[in-house]
Amino acid sequence: MSHRGGRAGGGRGGGRGGGGPHPGDRGGAPPHRGRGGGFDRGGPPRGGPGGGRGYDNRGRGGPPGGGRGGFSGPVIFKEGTPAQIPPRLDDRTQQALISSFKKVAVTSPERPLRPGYGTRGTPVTLRANFFAVRLPKGPIYRYTVEITPKQALGARKARIFQLLERSPLCQPHLGYIAHDKSERLVSARKLPQPLDIQVRYTDYDGVPVPADATTYQVSITFLDELKMDELTKYLDGNPQSRNYDPLPLVSSLNLVLQQQAQRTGVRVGPSRFFFPSSQETPKIAFTRDLYLKQGFFVSVRPGFKQLMVNVNACMTAFVEPGNLADRMLSFRDSSYGSMPTLSRAMIRSIKVRTKHLNHRKKLEAIGTTTARNTFFDCQELGGKTSVEQYFKKKYKITLKHPTDLPVVNLGSHKKPNWTPAELCTIDDGCHYREKVDIVKIASIRPKQAGEAITQTGFNVLGFTPPVAQPQQDFGISVDPEMAVVPGRELPPPSVQYRGNPIRANNGSWNIVDLKFRVGGTAKAWWVLVLKEQWPPGRGAPHYAIRDNQDPRLKKLVDDFRAKMRSAGVAIPDALPKLLPLTTLPTLDEDPGRLRALATIRNGLKATLDQSAQKKEPPPGFMLVLLEKRDNFIYPGIKRIGDVELGIMTIHLQLPKALDSHEVGNKRDQYLSNVALKVNTKLGGVNHLLEENAMKWLRKKKTIMVGIDVTHPGPGSRDGSPSIAAVVASVDDNFVQFPASLEIQKGKQEMVDGLSDMIVERLRMYERKNKALPERMFVYRDGVSEGQFDIVIESELPAILSAFNKLSTTSRGNKPYRPSLSIIICGKRHHAKFWPTDSQFADKNGNTRPGTVVDKGITGVFDFDFYLQAHAGLQGFVKSTHYTVVYDENNLSADEIQQGTHDTSYLYARATKAVSLIPAAYYADLACERGRCYLNDFLASDAATTVGGQTPAAPRGFLDRKAEKEEREKRVFEAAKRAWGNGLHDNIKERMFYI
Repeated sequence: MSHRGGRAGGGRGGGRGGGGPHPGDRGGAPPHRGRGGGFDRGGPPRGGPGGGRGYDNRGRGGPPGGGRGGFSGPVIFKEGTPAQIPPRLDDRTQQALISSFKKVAVTSPERPLRPGYGTRGTPVTLRANFFAVRLPKGPIYRYTVEITPKQALGARKARIFQLLERSPLCQPHLGYIAHDKSERLVSARKLPQPLDIQVRYTDYDGVPVPADATTYQVSITFLDELKMDELTKYLDGNPQSRNYDPLPLVSSLNLVLQQQAQRTGVRVGPSRFFFPSSQETPKIAFTRDLYLKQGFFVSVRPGFKQLMVNVNACMTAFVEPGNLADRMLSFRDSSYGSMPTLSRAMIRSIKVRTKHLNHRKKLEAIGTTTARNTFFDCQELGGKTSVEQYFKKKYKITLKHPTDLPVVNLGSHKKPNWTPAELCTIDDGCHYREKVDIVKIASIRPKQAGEAITQTGFNVLGFTPPVAQPQQDFGISVDPEMAVVPGRELPPPSVQYRGNPIRANNGSWNIVDLKFRVGGTAKAWWVLVLKEQWPPGRGAPHYAIRDNQDPRLKKLVDDFRAKMRSAGVAIPDALPKLLPLTTLPTLDEDPGRLRALATIRNGLKATLDQSAQKKEPPPGFMLVLLEKRDNFIYPGIKRIGDVELGIMTIHLQLPKALDSHEVGNKRDQYLSNVALKVNTKLGGVNHLLEENAMKWLRKKKTIMVGIDVTHPGPGSRDGSPSIAAVVASVDDNFVQFPASLEIQKGKQEMVDGLSDMIVERLRMYERKNKALPERMFVYRDGVSEGQFDIVIESELPAILSAFNKLSTTSRGNKPYRPSLSIIICGKRHHAKFWPTDSQFADKNGNTRPGTVVDKGITGVFDFDFYLQAHAGLQGFVKSTHYTVVYDENNLSADEIQQGTHDTSYLYARATKAVSLIPAAYYADLACERGRCYLNDFLASDAATTVGGQTPAAPRGFLDRKAEKEEREKRVFEAAKRAWGNGLHDNIKERMFYI
């Protein structure tokens, strides 16, 4: 999935919703995932750096930076330290577990037991960032926490729990309780009942508690008692314990192990903790207004015969503390003479401390009027009063910026509290709530990451002896040594173009002077150059094209045509149709670029009409040459081409295609990247795999399906839809994957229209092959572990319903029922692996392509494995976690592991293996393309400002809720109208999204 918000396990970061609308530039940013850019590129987002000559190698798999700081000495983490695989993971013990599974009479293909462990490949010994946890002997007592009154409680909960811990009634129990600062509390001992503790609220320590301070009552009520014996049976792999749910105990133990971090750090998401004031994790300068901090992910995980805690180093951005007025003034240069403001993301991220009252408030919005001309009714001061006069008379404060800065709202939209920005200080520890590209700085190599986890991480988390309370009273301790697990390196398949097979080296290969396996055909193609208007003083850049007769343009087009033809693509000998240059209005004249897009749309439509009248063939594709990146032009043209006119478009950056440094091999690489994509869009086949690598898919007629969902991000309009994509192979080459796209209710993960989308994919397969497939393999991306059962309960019936819809009279009234397997692909996990021997490591200390792990840290009963198919040449490589959740095809461990690995070499637009199987990867790309069609709804605004006038008094909660629901409904209906009928018929059977 593209924007994955709030799923268990962290990883892709913050959800799939935010960021820019440009799927072409993914940059490897962590999980949420701004995707700036917007130009079609060749490198796979998930592949990581590397690859062969002539192909772009940027992408999500491995960050472009080399990591922070210098790097010298051994590159292997703990090289020279013995790494012994524990007895619980020896072959005899493991086989005994599998034998016990085989004795269980399983009648359902749902959540299959592991059929065995993989055997293929070269054995390797690895370290993993999992640490053994000693279980407590006694039970854990669970409690619920209720706080009253509930009004305006949400933002205050964390502080209330901080004050609760200082209460005389709570202090005696503090050493053996842990909580989530919200609703859950666990204790190593029984607490007295009833337990009601009153807390007088104040925002900050060291200031007098106001006389009118709210008093909250915290009621701690016994829920149940959790004993360890059932968990022990589960960890031992007792088949009778298969249906035992370890989550209550695991989540309770999480509270205990996270308690030190809860008390001393800032939690971001469910399990990541950062320590802004800690010297052990120093600040890293990032931008003028943001700094970075290293933090740590902590989560308890059950493993075979061992409970473990997964600890990983992570990084995120925080807002620089300081005076809010100074921050707003620093934005003056980018405000184009308007009233200084802040970006929406910055506003959403900031909490401030008010100088006059020492209150902690969330920044709601920036006003449009100053303190001198913002008025409100103040009976205390005799009626209508300006904000400036109010602070002068009430607090004896003379403002420094009464006329040159807007007031800020520290209240709500309905009930604003207008306050001068200069009286607000930005708190330290404000997590920046928008995705930023921190890869180049945040990237660290495996050795550094291992040392950060085992040294800094253990210290700040309270795992280093003497361990922090409440771990001690619970009887819990964490082994300081990383888990040692067995793994294997799977051999790579050979890849086939026209000519001799090529063997991959470190997950990539060269294709110098080779032709595509099957070249696509375009009877015509067009070129459109979009020209910006540059400021008079600056002038146009040297790469700007003068007109469509510019010799550099013709040279570029001629070179690209030669590249395509030499690679085996059938395109005309003559030059393409060079459309007249389109000069775009400036951003000041056309902020949303609506006029620019209307001009482009009208010009293309007129040219199509003229071509039809002349009986000229329509373009097989169109190159669009852009002078700069833009948040509106790229998605707008994709919508015009994909939805409105049915023209497949490829965007090129003129600075890359024409700039003086893009010569020789670099320029050749850039054009080669585009050639890969064009051939795929035209229905061609760039490369295939050796026959032996395809046997697992060709035993029977098989269709491979990828499913993903992308969600609206933080900057989207409330009520904006999510976008679901289903892609599927059309033949036994498993290269072409056309897509079905639909919109559905926002932030809903399960696919609403799945049945009809599967039917559409099956019918296309039938048209191509004159028969329906006998088997279906579904790779489902973006689903957290907590949603596995929901896939079975919701999406499995939809797939089976699709089969029933194809059991028709025209097909002989025979029930259509292919055998089905569903495999979940997870990138949002925190499992990392370190080689223990340089013989099995790359130059940066990473594990090598083909590394697979299915023992030691995998599920006790689940049929799952971790696979790293790609190379991680920079930074720390990350595997994909695959789990078979439904299986009617009786897949073996070797078959699914080696098969998934080999198929990762079939990604169409790269000369390397990618880290996610292409079917799921393509579904992700298709989702991202769908975002372009709703860019007006899903794109983040540049800033949030509201007027300085006081709105009407707020209505009751139910009224506000109904109003919000009605507003979201209107937005969703508007998005449905904008979506229309979806894809144009001309491109429905093409990989338009690649």
